Amino acid sequence: MVLALAKEIAMRKNELLGASRTNNEIVETIYFGGGTPSVLSNDEINFLISEVYKNYKVVENPEITLEANPDDLSAERILELSKSPINRLSIGIQSFYEADLKMMNRAHNSAEAKKCLEEATKYFDNISLDLIYGIPGLSDEMWKQNIQTALDFGIPHISSYALTVEPKTALSKLIQTGKIAEPQDEAASNHFMILVDMLQKNSFIHYELSNFGKENYFSKNNSAYWLGKKYIGIGPSAHSYDGEKRGWNIANNSLYLKAIQNDELPIETEVLTISDRYNEYIMTGLRTIWGVSLERIENEFGLEYLNYLMKQSQKFLNDDLLSIENNILKPTPKGKFLTDGIASDLFYLNLED
Repeated sequence: MVLALAKEIAMRKNELLGASRTNNEIVETIYFGGGTPSVLSNDEINFLISEVYKNYKVVENPEITLEANPDDLSAERILELSKSPINRLSIGIQSFYEADLKMMNRAHNSAEAKKCLEEATKYFDNISLDLIYGIPGLSDEMWKQNIQTALDFGIPHISSYALTVEPKTALSKLIQTGKIAEPQDEAASNHFMILVDMLQKNSFIHYELSNFGKENYFSKNNSAYWLGKKYIGIGPSAHSYDGEKRGWNIANNSLYLKAIQNDELPIETEVLTISDRYNEYIMTGLRTIWGVSLERIENEFGLEYLNYLMKQSQKFLNDDLLSIENNILKPTPKGKFLTDGIASDLFYLNLED
């Protein structure tokens, strides 16, 4: 698999070639995402990063992130990683409560979560952790303690999401059989407001709907996605975007390996229509502190789209869920938790492209 990933990295370098056939695009971030990239050895990590450098231009100090779960991050492994080019860890803590972790079928326990952060903060300055809110049985006070525990470790970036129940999972079965209660929107909304309040009081910037970072600790990788920058996804199931079309690699490992061995890219692509690109900009823009530029809407998509956006936005402006300042449309504090629903009402669905 590692050799196949390296080969795909080389096979796709021409995607960043400009009109002059020179490599004029610069890689700003390298992200080792899930499955479980923490199973890679330092030698394998170093090898894959060197392949990126061999085939692409890379900025002087790229953000290089590794996703991992607490059960993968022993003291020895953290020490090893600190000697690799990895300079940012994204750790799937989810909760510091034993009952929550069991209910979500997590492999780690509360003690491992805390021990992992204790060790990681000795060697890494740039750490992000995930927390889940809206869990049945998680009181407001317990949720505050979850956040406070993260703050006590001095973590500079927190990603936080409402619990979602996927079909055919252990959690879904527990809810169907009445063993645990279904997540409640009101509880999730309360938890979200508590999260925003506590983190802002602790100098975090709420720069994206689910993401909070101290100054200079925003995720450069995720920000690139929300700002519509290009990215290349390497490996099974990985997604890519070049500004005009999206691509996704085949999910099956065996079929992926076979294709790469045959010098074929196992990727499907979809060319985005102007409406697709408008809708994506609305969705990602509203989720961030950068908002939606009305000037960009007019310049990139045309007056018809701008007029439609203003018409659709009016009810949300009247209800103090959206605001316009300096020609930027963005949610108000009251509208933030409803951002995804608001965005869907602003989507352009009926235009011919």
